[in-house]
Amino acid sequence: MNSFISISISIFILSLYALFFHCTNAATFDIRNNCPFTVWAAAVPGGGRQLGRGQTWRINVAAGTTAARIWARTGCSFDGSGRGRCQTGDCNGLYQCQGYGAPPNTLAEYALNQYNNLDFFDISLVDGFNVPMEFSPTSGRCSRGIHCAADINSQCPNELRAPGGCNNACTVFKSDQYCCNSGSCSETYYSRFFKDRCRDAYSYPKDDQTSTFTCPGGTNYRVVFCP
Repeated sequence: MNSFISISISIFILSLYALFFHCTNAATFDIRNNCPFTVWAAAVPGGGRQLGRGQTWRINVAAGTTAARIWARTGCSFDGSGRGRCQTGDCNGLYQCQGYGAPPNTLAEYALNQYNNLDFFDISLVDGFNVPMEFSPTSGRCSRGIHCAADINSQCPNELRAPGGCNNACTVFKSDQYCCNSGSCSETYYSRFFKDRCRDAYSYPKDDQTSTFTCPGGTNYRVVFCP
């Protein structure tokens, strides 16, 4: 009987520890729309939410989450069942996104509690651009935020223009030079177009050294559309 009680107490303590670890390392993301128009915020994991100007959506993301994204969808229309279509960033016609969005869309990407318990985060234009974005830590010892605030849509080269946004060259030309499918590629005229306007952001798939940022695990974040 005493042995059973001891085991039960040990299991209870381990459960509390696991819960404490999860809670202290989960991250909160506040997603805010500062654009002068409605956006349909999307997150994987997280789903989706319609945001009017000045509105905020908060999501909580579990520790250890990888390959996660947040983005804005524009020009959307959905029916009562949550099905419809967006001009940019559409995720298979669903209001509540279950997969990534269609280009062009500005991406906030992150992976939590990775090597050395660091969060890795970036803004990516590898899928093109639809709205300006800020991605910043809001807690802990991390203060370096990243921005892509340029009006890229109005300056977009004609061959990359798309309704509501500006495509990346890979989406348009689909060649290894721009898509880096072989694992070997370098900057191009088109990647420099994006990099010159958004120094913090990924401009092509191999643009790692100047575009990936870290914070300690357990940091909370803010993503702002049209900062």
